[in-house]
Amino acid sequence: MRILWLKTELLHPVDKGGKIRTYQMLRALAREHEVTYLTLDDGGAAPDAAALAREYCANLVAVPFHPPRRGSAGFFAALAGNLASSLPYAVARYRSPAFQARLENLLRDHTFDVVVCDFLVPAVNVPRELRVPSVLFQHNVEAEIWRRHTEVAGNPVRRAYFELQWRRMERFEREACHRFDMVAAVSEQDAEFFRKRYGVSDPVAIPTGVDIEYFAPEGHDAREERHLVFTGSMDWMPNEDGILWFAEQVMPLLRQRVAGVRLSVVGRSPTARLKALADQHGDIVVTGRVPDVRPWLTRGTASVVPLRVGGGTRLKIYEAMAMECPVVSTTIGAEGLPLKPGEHLLVADDPEGLAEACASLLLDPGMARGLALAAARYVRERFGWDGVARTFAAACETAVVKHRQGTR
Repeated sequence: MRILWLKTELLHPVDKGGKIRTYQMLRALAREHEVTYLTLDDGGAAPDAAALAREYCANLVAVPFHPPRRGSAGFFAALAGNLASSLPYAVARYRSPAFQARLENLLRDHTFDVVVCDFLVPAVNVPRELRVPSVLFQHNVEAEIWRRHTEVAGNPVRRAYFELQWRRMERFEREACHRFDMVAAVSEQDAEFFRKRYGVSDPVAIPTGVDIEYFAPEGHDAREERHLVFTGSMDWMPNEDGILWFAEQVMPLLRQRVAGVRLSVVGRSPTARLKALADQHGDIVVTGRVPDVRPWLTRGTASVVPLRVGGGTRLKIYEAMAMECPVVSTTIGAEGLPLKPGEHLLVADDPEGLAEACASLLLDPGMARGLALAAARYVRERFGWDGVARTFAAACETAVVKHRQGTR
């Protein structure tokens, strides 16, 4: 197939879940299909990102893009201006007439079998009526993320803002889902949401994958005692919310149960609030961006995923499991993944329960090792990226049939 892939960023550095999923899928797809990658480029990618794009596409079209920097005066002015918009800010931020023009030119001058809109956001630049088969690849149910932010927001002003964004996102997401021939979700749970809440016809679930060759253990003897690890981009609000909650609510309980417990927060762009918390507690380390998370997953006694907000599925869980690092998660952290609590990971949702689950792994190496090995076997056997890419290619072929039949 000739695939036109729409995105809002170049993929290198491949340092967050959405990038990892796209990068691995495209690398596998590009072995058998011709991919043209149309993306916005805000200048924040790696210096060699355009050259490295040959790893996942045959043709790269990058459109310069200059949104206001987060935290700047322009950023807050845009937030204020968005109050009068019907679009959620997370979508309106990426509207680009230049991207729209390049997309129209590509569709006019070239023949594509299918167009893939990767994440919901690029849909703001996609014509309402596409002349070619199309797939909306939904890594999350975006409206659910904002709904959950609304539920956990303590400040009334923040709660009101999150609710406004939730309602706008829900309207935009529902409408966008009906503009494409196929909606691809990352779990059966998300697919069912699109079917029931948005009335989407026959959404398809694309499994979450993991690079089982890259995420391979170096030996469990390297594991340190009483060392918890969290991996994730800290500029994604659900990650920040979850780890701040864990540090403030769960760590005090853990300190009472496990002497010498430590927490490492590994991921790019930690906020000032998180850095300040680490400054106050010597047993919390905030690394910022690291070139490779594997050494942390090798040394850690267990990986924690304490998310209270989120959508889609967390690749970090499969990565830790492939590295034979046992996992403790909330229900939301592990949602959408076909995992069995007690067999593949431990799950708890309140501070007491999470503290108890973490303590059980930190104080019982045999239990931790047994859980880790069972999970590692499970993900290695089922969730390599080549199989995931074949499932996605089949979804694209179904979209082509639906488009021809007019059965969107």
